[in-house]
Amino acid sequence: MDMRLEVVVLPVSDVDRAKTFYEGLGWRLDADVAADDGFRVVQLTPPGSACSVIFGARVSSAAPGSAGGLHLVVEDIEAARAEVAAHGVDVGPVFHDAGGVFHHAGEEARVPGPDPRRTSYSSFASFSDPDGNGWVLQEITTRLPGR
Repeated sequence: MDMRLEVVVLPVSDVDRAKTFYEGLGWRLDADVAADDGFRVVQLTPPGSACSVIFGARVSSAAPGSAGGLHLVVEDIEAARAEVAAHGVDVGPVFHDAGGVFHHAGEEARVPGPDPRRTSYSSFASFSDPDGNGWVLQEITTRLPGR
């Protein structure tokens, strides 16, 4: 049986601010539904993604800004970083990990610049939404077998 990840719930403190931020990145607004009891759910989808994000009022009990390690896969890390920055977002510099595999948590073992060999899965840049939910751009040009 296939199991597809299609929605990630983001904990935010200000629904309208988060909606403005993600729409400002060019993400498609799929839904913005409010109920009379104060419940509200907003769903947006990044360009080219089959997975959406949902946030809202009374959607998550997690602390606002506590989501991290959310990866957006891109074909060109430098162009993707520039595009996100062009939308007014503070994006960190492109980096690769000293170990050459996957990046460590936080900023540990970050080496400035893209992976010198431009190995797929090995170059990154990071940014956060207004609440501090952490995103990572990851360059993938050639998929691992079976992906």
